[in-house]
Amino acid sequence: MFGYTHNVRAARERCIVEACAQPDLEVLADKDYTGTSGTVITPIKRRLNTELPGKQKKPNKVHAALRVSVEQTISRIKQWGIFRRARTSPNRLTSFAAAIPAL
Repeated sequence: MFGYTHNVRAARERCIVEACAQPDLEVLADKDYTGTSGTVITPIKRRLNTELPGKQKKPNKVHAALRVSVEQTISRIKQWGIFRRARTSPNRLTSFAAAIPAL
């Protein structure tokens, strides 16, 4: 996400976790964010050499189903290369990013 910095550390340094907690936004995150306080919801991790019980698999499936559209959108944005080849002010890129989900 932010180069060589671990995701949780980068999110804390940039106050992303606190910014989402103030308006009580629930954020769905991947397993890299396990242990992050606030309103960050992560999937349940399994222990080494064990399987998750069925009652813990179901929340993980729901979590993955909710995240899949976001992951696919990010993938599509990367394929298009919109932000890599942008020849406009970074301030205008915000409005472009807001318009992309409508596409």
